Formats: sequence, structure tokens, C-alpha cells
Amino acid sequence: MRTAPVPPMQGRLSIDGEWVSPRADFSSSNPADLAEVVGTFPSATTGEADQAVAAARAAFPAWRRTSRILRAECFDRLAQLIKRDTDTLARLMARECGKNVTECRAEVVEGLHMVQYVFGSGRTPCGEIVASEIAEKDAFVRRKPWGVVAVITPWNFPFAVPLWMLGPSLLEGNTCVFKPSEDTPAVGQRLVELFIEAGFPAGTVNLVHGDGPVGESLVRNPSVNVVCFTGSYEVGRRIQEISASLPDRIVAAEMGGKNAVIVCDDARFDLAVTAGILSAFKTTGQRCVSASRILIQESLYDRYIQRFREVVPRLRFGDPLDPSNFAGPLINRAAVEKVLRYNALATEEATDVIFPGGELTSIHGGRGCYLSPCVYTIAYRPDARVLREEVFGPHVALVPFQTDEDAVRIANDADYGLSMAVITENYRRMRFFRDECDYGMGYVNLPCIGAEVHLPFGGVKKSGNGHPSAAGLIEAVTHKTAWTVNHGTEIKMAQGLTTDLGGEAA
Repeated sequence: MRTAPVPPMQGRLSIDGEWVSPRADFSSSNPADLAEVVGTFPSATTGEADQAVAAARAAFPAWRRTSRILRAECFDRLAQLIKRDTDTLARLMARECGKNVTECRAEVVEGLHMVQYVFGSGRTPCGEIVASEIAEKDAFVRRKPWGVVAVITPWNFPFAVPLWMLGPSLLEGNTCVFKPSEDTPAVGQRLVELFIEAGFPAGTVNLVHGDGPVGESLVRNPSVNVVCFTGSYEVGRRIQEISASLPDRIVAAEMGGKNAVIVCDDARFDLAVTAGILSAFKTTGQRCVSASRILIQESLYDRYIQRFREVVPRLRFGDPLDPSNFAGPLINRAAVEKVLRYNALATEEATDVIFPGGELTSIHGGRGCYLSPCVYTIAYRPDARVLREEVFGPHVALVPFQTDEDAVRIANDADYGLSMAVITENYRRMRFFRDECDYGMGYVNLPCIGAEVHLPFGGVKKSGNGHPSAAGLIEAVTHKTAWTVNHGTEIKMAQGLTTDLGGEAA
């Protein structure tokens, strides 16, 4: 529960191990009560962003040459600090992004798991030995870091997602410039403070604050080799367009979803309802993997709708610092207005609006960004915008389907392909949906939320570009090299290529 007010944080940039003097260019407010300022922060100038990139570039050679095991040891120290500060980090996150404090604590633990995974990876193999056609040759596949990685992250997972990106990048010998979301700069700054306390060398992790233009300054800088981004498709597309003109640039982008839970007629009914509720409304529907479509086989459709009518009103949306609440507010007023527009659109396109959704003005005197859930039934049609466009809020469509093939057709008829779940007891159906649906992360008899760090996190179509985050990020932040060594005293070539130079030596 709430305690005494916390003084606003004075935000700073961190460049080459030095904290720049505080500036109050913009503020971060508590979405549960917009009158509460979490902190004031500087918006980095183009020059400051360039300085941060230059610092990362200067630190790269020494960091790359550091033993991979010693780089990993830094993460062991970071893990101990995260354990020490878990509860204070969770409360700061709850105040700044509005997620319930229990979810925030789980996110801190998820970040800890990423750090532990990275630490453990430091002593695992990082290449391959392969056979050569020539007996006297040894051939190796080795990984080399690209150089400087720009890490641009969203507000809804302000602790775990940066660690999904910073962790593998730094372990493999890259150096980083981190720009957290302008909606959650306090959590981003606290994370960098922990990196510095853990003993990461100056210049390996640099921090810049600000909004889109600051991120674009990083993306336009040709000294940045890799851009790791999580956010909207529009921003991700812009990053890729700019990066396409640079010869030495990799972009790893995760860009939202229009995710579906598929409930088959053989499902365990209570499990199916719980999976649908959690998928749609946990984090107030503000996860890129949240479900805004639940597809239900016709024989269960009416029963499923009735259970939603019973369960949804019992969900408590309120103060994120109260662990008894199910979920908290939306991130800001712009998000509220966007979701309300889609709620209004649902009244035009839906068959029946079960719960229209609306502002909850009774909480904190109406100073927060609270919305109640919008739930409606709608028969599938390809021209329905509410079935195609990402909403990012407590807004879900209940859609009937007839056959498994019908469900796949509906689920795949979206521009995104991030997450999906199927609820069934039939292993043949599980396999069918596994193979036929478009997704990056699939779940059986689970919600379509709940990623684990040792699995890749990413999607297809508008959801991603083939470079997943978390455990999968190593493919983007390193490149494979072939290294072949001749142990013989003369040259023998593969494919039977002759080494005869012609004529005799003088």
C-alpha cells in the first residue's frame, strides 16, 4: 500500500562512466495519479547522443579483449545487487509504469533470471570445431562481437527487456548505449546505476534519455553497429529504413502483436477461461503478447461468453501499489484516448458489446489513467479493424470458429505474428496449430503471455524481423567467422585445387 510521498528523482545522462549534471527537460509522472512526479530528466542532445556512442566505441577494444568469463563475472555481481534491491525496484516500477507491484516484482525476477542466464553462458561453448577435407587442417566457427549496440526499449517492461538486450550484447564483447522509454526513465536510470555499481568498465554501458528524436540520433549514427529495439511497428520500420543505408548495421526489432488464444471444444473449460482472462487483461492488456482476440469453437461459444460475463466484473483495477488489485492504469492519457477510440469502433463493428469499457474516474479522484475492460462478440470478417489492428489495452474480441482449419485462417489473418495459445487436450490438434499458425512464441494450455529468458522472444510479419531477443539475441549481436589453421608443412587445398605454381623454383 501507499506510504509517504517519495521525492522526485533527478535524472542524469551517463556517458563514459561519468554522470552529467541533472537537467529537468521532461518529467515522468505516475499513471495511477498524474499529479505525482516520479522524476525529472534531461533529453539528450544530438551531441550528447554522439558522445555516448563515441564513448562506447572507445571502450569496445578493451572490453572485447577481456576474457568472456571475466565479462560474465560482472553479471554475477549485478545479480547480487538486483537481489538486494528487488522490492525497491518493484515499487519504483509500479509508480512509474502503473503495473501492479506483484507483476513488477515478477519482472525484476525475470531481469534477474536474464542476468543469471548470461552469467552462466560465460563458461559455455561459444563456437564450433568442424572437420576439414584436409587432414592437416583444423576448422573453427567463431563468434565475434559487432561493436556498438544501441538499445532502445519500451515502457511496459522497463527492467527485463533492457536486460534481454544489454545482457547478451555485453557478454559477447559489445559495448552499449541505452535509451529507455521516455515514459519510464527512472527505472532505466536505476538499472544503469546498478551496472556501474557492479563494476562494468567506463564506456561499456552509456545512458541517454529522451523521446523519438534522441533514438533517431542513435540510429543515424554510423558508429552504431546493432540496433536492438522493442516498440511499435511504425518506429521499428523507421529504424530499419534508416539502417538500410548503412553497410555495417544489424537491426533486431520486436514490434507488437495482434495475438490470439484458440479455445477448442475439448478444452478444460476453467483453464480456458483463466487463460483467456490472463492473456487479455494482465498488465491491463499492455503487453505486446496480450490477446485482443479469443477464438472459441462454436459448441463452447455461448458458455464461454457467459463465464466472461461472470468473471470480468470481479477483476479489480486500481492502485498498482496494492498487491490485491488485478491490474493498474494505462501508461498515459494518450493511451487512454487510443483505447477509447477502439472501444467506440467495437460498438460499430461488433455483434454484441458485453462490456463497453470506460474510464474509472473514482480512483485517485480521476487523476489516473484507469479503464475498465471492453469485451464484445464478433463474427470474423476480414474488413473488421478491431480484429486486425493492435489496441494495447483492456480490449478483447470473442470470435466463434467452426473447424481447426477455420481457426487457423482467422488467427493468421492479421499483419502481426508474435504470440498465440491453443487450449486443447488433443495432441494432434496441438501439432496442427503448432505447424499452421504464424507466431514466434506458442503456448499450449497456457495464456499467450509468460515468456522465459532462456527462450527466444520475437515474431514474424509486422511483429519481428527474424532477430529474436532474450536467449536468441546472440545471433544478432555477434557474427560468425570461419577460422582455418594448417598444421602441415606444405599447402593442400580443398576440392582438389592444385597448388602447382608452374615451373621450378630458382
